[in-house]
Amino acid sequence: MKAVCWHGANDVRVDTVPDPKILNPRDAIVKITSTAICGSDLHLYDGFIPTMEKGDILGHEFMGEVVEVGSGVNNIKVGDRVVVPFTISCGNCFFCNRDLWSLCDNSNPNAWIAEKLMGHSPAGLFGYSHMLGGYAGGQAEYARVPFADVGLFKIPDGLTDEQVLFLTDIFPTGYMAAENCRIQSGDIVAVWGCGPVGQFAIKSAFILGAERVIAIDRIPERLRLAETYGGAETINYEDADPGEVLKEMTGGRGPDAVIDAVGMEAHSMDAMGVYDKVKQAVRLETDRPTALRQVLVACRKGGNVSIPGVYGGFLDKIPMGAAFNKGLTFRMGQTHVHKYLRPLLELIQEGKIDPSFIITHKLPLEQAPHAYEIFKHKKDNCIKVVLKP
Repeated sequence: MKAVCWHGANDVRVDTVPDPKILNPRDAIVKITSTAICGSDLHLYDGFIPTMEKGDILGHEFMGEVVEVGSGVNNIKVGDRVVVPFTISCGNCFFCNRDLWSLCDNSNPNAWIAEKLMGHSPAGLFGYSHMLGGYAGGQAEYARVPFADVGLFKIPDGLTDEQVLFLTDIFPTGYMAAENCRIQSGDIVAVWGCGPVGQFAIKSAFILGAERVIAIDRIPERLRLAETYGGAETINYEDADPGEVLKEMTGGRGPDAVIDAVGMEAHSMDAMGVYDKVKQAVRLETDRPTALRQVLVACRKGGNVSIPGVYGGFLDKIPMGAAFNKGLTFRMGQTHVHKYLRPLLELIQEGKIDPSFIITHKLPLEQAPHAYEIFKHKKDNCIKVVLKP
């Protein structure tokens, strides 16, 4: 089959690789009909996530048709149309039983590697390094899905791939980010980053009862989408300091909740941004936490900090004094996708949101290297790319 394979920093190729096979009775094989490039994939593309190996198949946002099932899978059959959560979860462990699906104890066969860095291992992830399981991803023609009886979610007739594809990751991620804000009626929520996750966080914040959402970015088309489809007020951080503008917009109090939908590769041209780039280049710092610093300072006293943006390792110059003295509450982590699949599908079916609004480009799988380039560098007004095998 054809698959998008990692060959090093800024080097992905469409290779011919062996077809996946059933390895465990709870496996299934899915013929992929749609897959997408996620902002998290860019951390792999840029070489910032360790334990990648040449030839690893990328991709964790994918859906398709079941073509084979293992003997232990009884609730899914050949021919079912399914979406695949990016977190791989067993459904039976301490964490899965508490709806903490992305913290599954049984799905990462390389947990010992993650434990060295993090103390404990999260769940295995599709296409996201050997530290997180070494699983082949879904930017391919076919994929093996472990724990398929738990992980595959059947899609009813009448919905297009584009409407449901993002149930695999970015829609639940944006929704969980908003949910983690503990939004109360009348709240003001500020969202750093108007990429795909940020856009879904904006929509979700309004769905959950926010009175105002203020979005921060520098890319004109992202800011326009946040305004026109999301209904947000916007700040271009290249034109003004977000913290000062947010004070003015909130009567000096600051937003009730803040969302860092940027993560480890935040852009900044001020002195601290240059400091981060230099330290990252010489491996004295793994992440560039400009957005995280800003959200901690901007949030009102007693407010909530939600972090869906991915962080990979060790951060420097974090204003913990501000967080402590303002009594901020932090909630973060990989998304518990399984928890949100059914309620978010219902929102789509009820017409309350059409996730396809985020798509700007549809390209064949063979053009994946080009797709990565335009997605990374925001060329051709690119916000979200869907690949078709």
